[in-house]
Amino acid sequence: TFVQIGNRGTVTEASGFNPDDDAQKLREAMKGAGTDEAAIIKVLAHRTIAQRQRIKLAYKQTVGKDLAEDLSSELSGHFQSVVLGLLMPVPVYDAYELKAAMKGAGTEEACLIDILASRSNSEMNAINEVYKKEYGKTLEDAVCGDTSGMFQRVLVSLLTAGRDESDKVDEALAVKDAKDIFEAGEARWGTDEVKFLTVLCVRNRNHLLRVFDEYKKISKRDIEDSIKREMSGSLEDVFLAIGLSTEMCSLKFGLGTTDSVLIRIMVSRAEIDMLDIKEHFLKMYGKSLHSFIKGDTSGDYRKILLELCGGE
Repeated sequence: TFVQIGNRGTVTEASGFNPDDDAQKLREAMKGAGTDEAAIIKVLAHRTIAQRQRIKLAYKQTVGKDLAEDLSSELSGHFQSVVLGLLMPVPVYDAYELKAAMKGAGTEEACLIDILASRSNSEMNAINEVYKKEYGKTLEDAVCGDTSGMFQRVLVSLLTAGRDESDKVDEALAVKDAKDIFEAGEARWGTDEVKFLTVLCVRNRNHLLRVFDEYKKISKRDIEDSIKREMSGSLEDVFLAIGLSTEMCSLKFGLGTTDSVLIRIMVSRAEIDMLDIKEHFLKMYGKSLHSFIKGDTSGDYRKILLELCGGE
């Protein structure tokens, strides 16, 4: 029943989609005593984000209440987090996750890195806009109040959404960039992170891959190895994330993954590149993402994640 629209996601547009019917099904699932979780999963895990927005509208029109609020009061735990995440448009979900990562004591740096290092300029601009609208202050102010040092500077640089998004590679510049990074790090004691910053935060992805090749020739080691040797903590993580984007997503699962990371990846990548993430995961861990989720989660939370994951 799914129409494939040439993406790498597991969630695709449901054909014969009728938002009023779906709104009704969700209403029924929450009526009376108890909640029919299976019915909720069946609808929400098999609709795209755009379709879910239309269901929210239909629900408000036909029921006169807010779907997210109703679901929120009926559900709990990780299952609730997944369902509410699925109802949010992309930039709203990103802004919500960033806000949650900076709440209370301690910052969940992994979340900041995850989102800020992998979004396109237009996505980043949308996140900045939503954040200010929803939370009354700029994302930059929030990040600056919550992080420090070089790590903060990298995040602020990423927030400006100034990355070159063409796919052209300037060979001469790639060689120069590789040299600059090499001299900034390996060759001289005391890493000059500003050089790293300029190259990693501003150059386009294709160009970066070329820079990494050149870098390997000069330094006889991978850029990842060098970053690991030269830096530590969050700064190391953010530079690695920029260098590795898609693969990074699957790396994050690793063993001992927190539920918040698992939920964020499953919700935000389901209709973008879940198929790629599954492939990388299998290569890295020698087991399928499907079996990892099966063994690591339980109940309705497990059921909805498995639906988003797609088959083995």
